[in-house]
Amino acid sequence: MAEAHQAVAFQFTVTPEGIDLQLSHEALKQVYLSGLRSWKKKFARFKNSVITGVYPASPSSWLFVVITIIAAMYTRVDPSLGMIGKIKEHLPVSAYLSHQGQNIISALLFSTVLWLALIMTMRYILKQLLSYHGWMYEQHGKMSATTKFWLTLVKIFSGRKPMLYSYQASLPRLPVPHIKDTMTRYLESVRPLMNDQEFKRMTGLAKDFEVNLAPRLQWYLKLKSLWASNYVSDWWEEYIYLRGRSPLMVNSNYYAMDFLYVTPTPIQAARAGNTVHAILLYRRRLSREELKPSRVPGSIIPLCSSQWERTFNTTRIPGEETDSIQHYQDSKHIVVYHKGRFFRVWVYHGGRLLKPKELELQFQRILDDESPALPGEMKLAALTAGNRTFWAKARKAYFRNGKNGQCLELVEKAAFFVTLDDSEQGLRYEDPVNSLDAYAKSLLHGKCYDRWFDKSFTFIIFKNGKIGLNAEHSWADAPIVGHLWESVLATDCFQLGYNVDGHCKGEADPMLPAPQRMQWEITAECQEAIDSSLQEVQALADDVDFHTFPFKDFGKGLIKKCRTSPDAFVQIALQLAHYRDKGKFCLTYEASMTRLFREGRTETVRSCTVESSNFVKAMMNCSETDEQRLKLFKTAAEKHQLLYRNAMTGAGIDRHLFCLYIVSKYLGKDSPFLKEVLSEPWRLSTSQTPIQQVELFDLVNHPEYVSCGGGFGPVADDGYGVSYIIVGEDLINFHVSCKHSSPETGAHRFGAHIQKALLDILALFRLDKKYLNK
Repeated sequence: MAEAHQAVAFQFTVTPEGIDLQLSHEALKQVYLSGLRSWKKKFARFKNSVITGVYPASPSSWLFVVITIIAAMYTRVDPSLGMIGKIKEHLPVSAYLSHQGQNIISALLFSTVLWLALIMTMRYILKQLLSYHGWMYEQHGKMSATTKFWLTLVKIFSGRKPMLYSYQASLPRLPVPHIKDTMTRYLESVRPLMNDQEFKRMTGLAKDFEVNLAPRLQWYLKLKSLWASNYVSDWWEEYIYLRGRSPLMVNSNYYAMDFLYVTPTPIQAARAGNTVHAILLYRRRLSREELKPSRVPGSIIPLCSSQWERTFNTTRIPGEETDSIQHYQDSKHIVVYHKGRFFRVWVYHGGRLLKPKELELQFQRILDDESPALPGEMKLAALTAGNRTFWAKARKAYFRNGKNGQCLELVEKAAFFVTLDDSEQGLRYEDPVNSLDAYAKSLLHGKCYDRWFDKSFTFIIFKNGKIGLNAEHSWADAPIVGHLWESVLATDCFQLGYNVDGHCKGEADPMLPAPQRMQWEITAECQEAIDSSLQEVQALADDVDFHTFPFKDFGKGLIKKCRTSPDAFVQIALQLAHYRDKGKFCLTYEASMTRLFREGRTETVRSCTVESSNFVKAMMNCSETDEQRLKLFKTAAEKHQLLYRNAMTGAGIDRHLFCLYIVSKYLGKDSPFLKEVLSEPWRLSTSQTPIQQVELFDLVNHPEYVSCGGGFGPVADDGYGVSYIIVGEDLINFHVSCKHSSPETGAHRFGAHIQKALLDILALFRLDKKYLNK
């Protein structure tokens, strides 16, 4: 009860002499510091909104313009060409001002309008400059004079010291591709997947759609693109994510892993203290907009940063037909799960963030707490893992009011969710294969009830000090979570560190209020709902087959010597591996980003092409020479690069077709072509995890600090999910998922095919002395 007493700011008692008022100075101090912190944050948000609002200019530039105009006036020069005089004539308060006062007010008004006009002009010029994408199609390592001149102009109009959201208003809108271009690209993408008769039929459907229904649908899309910031993103979020009714676990959420070889401390509470503090430092920098604007790696070209806004204090709210995303401006606590109990942990004390040592103390208190879970509490989070409609109905029935409503509100308003896992995970050298596979499955689904799958992310600390993260997908894409994760790992190891005993550095305030147990009241009917959801998701989790492995034979360094894009190299290897695994080609999804545009998210690169299939067939044909195979590989790699660049610059296929389909549904028009296209299964879904902050990790001097990357579940029941991260110069980590229930798939088997395909392709280059020595 100590926490309750500390929360009371004053007490009073009635005595014969009157009322005896007893003030708690410590409580009043906490109230004051909390209010002070709140006002500081409000002021910081206001200041940042002003700075961002006038970018690429600065607030101080207004003063410069005013002084220049007034100085010119006093030298008998009228820089306004008579405009100041016109303003002076129409001043509503001119009768109350002296002649000099009227001049100054008129000059101030003219200067302000001129300053705003200059800002809008600079923004317009920068937006037009950023609409140019010719630089992306130039040969790697060679830059044309046009691009050099363009880059110079971008630097001039980009301003100085940009904040996280400074470029948002200057980013161009995502263009709507021409119908004819999309149809041509689509038919080209499905050619290797169809025989002549099937392709002829699909061509007929596409031509009929292009001529008859498509122009009307396209008109609505162009209208939306003029009105909305992005013609795709809101529909993509709603219809692909929020309207999905299947379980988030495995099907939507994804995960991120710790370092592959290094565990900074084996003490669970200490690792939790440092890393949670690192996450909170990142949140503070994000709130203050102190993070550097996202850019194309190795360039000054800005990317959209809007997805960062909902990283923290965010949860997905289930609905019977569609979910919603609830984001809160601030949160002063996190919710921690351990052995079936939920705890609220305050992250501020005395108006400041808790120190790593203080967080370690709080987590150790939870680990030492031996109180049992309340009835129904242990497996409660299984509801968030299961069917969305089922969870929405259960939420409405059992969690609207009373203690359950209050507890649920605490979870949903938390900065993020933390699980102190009671298992040990990570790479074990005595059993490297199975240990990494178990680590991946633990992060993807855990026990199906020890992750809160609705939160923007659940942060997981294992018993042996390993960490991981499970992220909900609707609010943002993987690069945003990856940026956070890179910062957390680097801050934990290279800035905060640990003492010689493996504990957090510094001292803790012994008077810190203890974590608070959350008091759920789960009825028997609610427990039945929990058990029903758990039964469904447990079967889903058990069906997942996972294989995570590091490929150490070569990496980016050797691939670049082959004068090939590392991503194209891996993608074509995946095509070869898939054909060897299943004996056929399949529709392949590679995620690309469209963040060169405002509020851009992703686009699909259809990696199975005519060129890549020709190469694969040549590899399977013993009569083909290695020289011919190498030539076909280079052609396939160039085609893949072209498709990736098209996707990044708004000339992709799938988002355009998706939006045309949505418009057709709004208009009540059925399209056999769109219906067939949108129902095609992606039996090979792939994604590269980019390393965005290379400067945080010195892999030359500390090669052991390599990231293991992250992964996701299979998209199709009879397909594969493949995530990979290219680390440093000599390592590629793969995460392969599929389902045990499919007789056509096997994660370990496909992993072996991937490794062989990579080596076989490299062998082609070793035969040609132009690229590699034998």
